[in-house]
Parts: sequence; C-alpha cells; structure tokens
Amino acid sequence: MKFGTQILPEGVRFRLWAPGQQHIGLHIHDLGRTISMPARRRGWFEASVPEARPGMFYTFELANGEHVPDPASRFLPEDVMGPSEIIDPLAFAWTDRGWTGRPWEESILYEIHIGAFTPEGTFRAAIGKLDHLVALGVNTIEIMPVGDFNGRWNWGYDGASLFAPDASYGRPEDMKAFVNAAHERGISVLLDVIYNHFGPKGNHLGAYTPLTKSNVQTPWGEALNFDGDDAAMIRELIFANARYWLTEYHLDGLRLDAAHEIYDDGPRHLLLELAEQARAATDGRQVHLVQENSLNQVNWLKRRETGAPWLYDAQWSDDIHHAIHAAMTGDPGAYYMDFLGRTDLVGRALAEGAGWQGEYMAHEQKHKGEPSAFLPATAFVAFMQNHDQVGNRPWGDRISAQLPQEALRMWSTILLLSPQIPLLFMGEEWAAETPFLFFSDIGEDLAETIRDSRREELKNYPDAQRDNLPDPMSEDSFRRSKLDWSEPGSATHAAMLDHYRKLIALRKEAIIPRLAGMAGYAGRYDILGDKVVSVQWVLGDGSVLKLLANLGPEPVDNVTIWEEGHLWLEGSAGSDTLGGWTALFSLNSAD
Repeated sequence: MKFGTQILPEGVRFRLWAPGQQHIGLHIHDLGRTISMPARRRGWFEASVPEARPGMFYTFELANGEHVPDPASRFLPEDVMGPSEIIDPLAFAWTDRGWTGRPWEESILYEIHIGAFTPEGTFRAAIGKLDHLVALGVNTIEIMPVGDFNGRWNWGYDGASLFAPDASYGRPEDMKAFVNAAHERGISVLLDVIYNHFGPKGNHLGAYTPLTKSNVQTPWGEALNFDGDDAAMIRELIFANARYWLTEYHLDGLRLDAAHEIYDDGPRHLLLELAEQARAATDGRQVHLVQENSLNQVNWLKRRETGAPWLYDAQWSDDIHHAIHAAMTGDPGAYYMDFLGRTDLVGRALAEGAGWQGEYMAHEQKHKGEPSAFLPATAFVAFMQNHDQVGNRPWGDRISAQLPQEALRMWSTILLLSPQIPLLFMGEEWAAETPFLFFSDIGEDLAETIRDSRREELKNYPDAQRDNLPDPMSEDSFRRSKLDWSEPGSATHAAMLDHYRKLIALRKEAIIPRLAGMAGYAGRYDILGDKVVSVQWVLGDGSVLKLLANLGPEPVDNVTIWEEGHLWLEGSAGSDTLGGWTALFSLNSAD
C-alpha cells in the first residue's frame, strides 16, 4: 500500500500525500523526536526510521504546527484526534488459508453492529456468538462500518479514518480474530464501507489535500473529489482501502453505503474502477460487492454471459421492503407514502427486483430507478429489517413491535423462501424486543446539530414531535440498542427462532441448489386483490417457484389455491380461500 507505514527489515517507512504542504514533520512519540520528511514528487513526503517499531505512536506535523494522525492509520488507540500506532500487518497468525469464500447465490446475510451485538460490544465478544449463527443457519455476516469515529459509540457512518477499526471494538488483531473464527465455522464476512463522505469530526485530510469539491453537495456536505484537480490520489486512497479490507483482513466482500451519492464525471467512474481493483486484488477468491443504491441504478449489476457479475453482485432492494411494509402496516411515515395502496409494487419488486423503474415518486418528488427485470433475482438483497429500517424510525422500534407474531412468520417466510438474497438484522430471528436507536457520541460541539438533523429527518412521521424523541447523543440510546441475549430463552422468542431455523434449512435444501444460473426476465406477478399477490420465478434449473400471499389480516375468498408442489404454508388456505397473514410457496420441477 503506497499510503501509511511499511515495515522494513530495519525500521519503518512512513509516507504521506500532502500536496497542500511545503513541509511535513514526522513525530514519533516513543522516540521523543520529530523528523523532517523529505519531499518527493507529486505531493508525497517520505521518511524511513530505522529505530521505529510496531507498537510505537506517531503523528505528522503540518507547516502550521498542527499534529495530525496518519490518514492511513491501521489503528488509533486514543481515538481520531490522537496519534497513530504502527501496526505490523503480517503479525496475526491466520488459520483460514483454505478458505476461498462461497458463491453469492448461497448467501444468507446477517447484519450486525459490533457495539450493540453483545453486552461487551467488542470483536472478541462477538466471536462467542458465532455458534449461535451457525445453529441458526446463516452463512454470511455483514458488519456495520467499523472505521474509527469520534467518540465512544456511533452507528459507524461518521467514520473519520478509513483504515483503523474503532478502538472501542478492540484492536486490529481482534477484528482479524473475529474474521478468522467466522471462516473456521464456514461463515463469510462482509464489511459496510463509506466512500461518499467522511464524518463531521476527526478527519484531517481537508487540511492538506483537495478532498472535496464545493460544486456538488451530498446529505453530509460537499462531495468527495473523485474527478477534479488532483483527484487521482483521493481515488487511490479509496481503492487502497477496498483492497486493504479484502486482503489484510481476509474479508469476503464489501457493502458500499449510499453508492448513489458517489459523484464522478470523469472518464472512468469510481464505482467502475473500484470494482475492477477489488476483484483483481482477490483473484482466486469468491469476493462479493454489494451496493446500497436508493436511486435503483441497477445497471451496475449487469451480468456476463456466464451469469457472473461484471462489477457488483447485488444491491439492497428497499422497494421490496417498503412495498411489503406499507401493505402490512399501513405506515404513512416518510418514504412509505409512495407505497401505500400499491400491491402492484409488491408484486413487481418481488418479480423484478425493483418496484420503481423510472416512474415519478410523489413523496420524493423525482423519477426513480431503471428497468430491472433483465437481472436475476439474486442481484437483489431483500430484508424485513436492517439498521436503517429500524434505526431510522423515531423510536427505533423493530417490526416485531408493529405486527403480530403470525404476520412476522408470514413475512419471514416470503423473505427466506423467495429467490432474492435474504438479509436478517441481528436479533430478528427471535423477534427481539430491544429497539435499535440512532446513536452518536460525536462531541458536544456538534450535539445540537445532530439533534436538529435527526428531528428534520423524522418530521414526516406523524407521531414524532420535536421534544419526545430519544436523544441520539445519549449513552442510554446506545445501551438500549444492545441485544438482550436472555430473550431467546422465553417460549415466544424460542418459537420464532425455531421458525427461522426451519425456514433457513428449507432454503438450503430446496431453493439455494436451484439458484445458480438463474436468468433475467424470470419473474412475473399477478395482483389478485387488495393485498393479495401471486408471484412466480423460473429458477436456474428450470423449476418454477410460486408464491401466493395475503398481506392483510382478513381471509380472502375466490382465490385459486394450487394443489401440487406445496413447499411451505404459513397461515391457512382452503379450497378457494386464502387466510389472513398467509404465504403459500410451491415448487415444481421443470417439465
């Protein structure tokens, strides 16, 4: 890696790209001295220090005397305002040498926040819960962002340092131990990364690099500079970070947060080059790249003739979630307004991956999406819950607080037996009662800004008043968001956990073996009544998977019920009556 430190046979080499500086000093705290770094070409400064060793702390001194950490720090033990620690990237003893990953279509995702997943909130503590995931049957963990952020707790989307896992979760070797332990159990690990902005506090790159461009704004401020003057090294920093996580940490893939907020008008879009570099760096391994893309820019998901993705494996399908959620709950809040009364969007999203494919959305006041039917169902990640859909509600209430148990069982059946790639949010499998609130310890100087931003974001929820929302800056909001691992021991929660285990086992037995080779234009749907939908997909082996669902609590008459190939019935179905909260799946082999 051209950024940061490199361990030498004798000492350590330090490099910093700082085109806005005439002089850079290297201060090694443990040696008690500052070394002038010779300037190299194109804004680089470099120095080798024979006495430097792993474990020592260092900072860079700018021309104005300010000391800043390395933007490519592998660890910041004293938070983002403190010094960097020299880390030997080869020191950890991996035992997963035979691990090469798994095909994307086999993935059953499970999203976790390291700080809220266990009472301790650390990588080491999370290792102790891996056997629970093995017993559940999930095979891929998606970790919410871990890049170092200012403060003691945060969702992770305020990261200030790309390369350093936050010290509140443990040291770099602790994160590597977590990945290693997951691989030993046959579990893949993906990491959520943010390449569209830096957090509001603790990132120093703007002091000495052309980090942003003022002519393009994102929800978090100025867009990162990926196509302007001196953009090449900003781009390379992002590429280096992607390669770093996939190689030094043996990760099996990345989920790119809000990819639609990455702006690049250059000849080769950052998302294009990033995917190419990530795949080239991991040749021989099955590494997967996933986007969050709220604009449904699905052309990033195009497939080769072999069915393999050109660039990105999948995107999160908000449309599948929003359409089903609106139909089942009648929730008028925020973005659900465009989905209310639209059972056709349920069918279209399940059959084609996206519900909105270029049409005008009244709530968002814009046209959204691109035609998506040409893609296989496995190009979309479906979910009942994720950190956004829970945490971006006013009180962080899970879907289990909004719907009865039979409705949860029905939706989870659709989730786990449909051909899209399913994602569970931690605790969902036992219908956890703990909320997942928005929390941030970014600092008192920004506290009121964060609170105001939160109030503005939630203004379209009918019951969310300015003064009755949980305080996102409070430690209590973080503590309340931690899973309660005693819950699965109660009868109701244990029954839901057993339901999930059975569905996942059935998915592995009956659905996953048929997904490889699934083509585009394989889904179609019919609307049979208010909240009643029929969807069918031609799977990769030519077999036909059918779903008949009633997304409401009342039974519906005059519905033709299939007589053959029943795979799973959740709810009830008579000769021509489909019960409330019912999902019926059938599977028929190719003729």
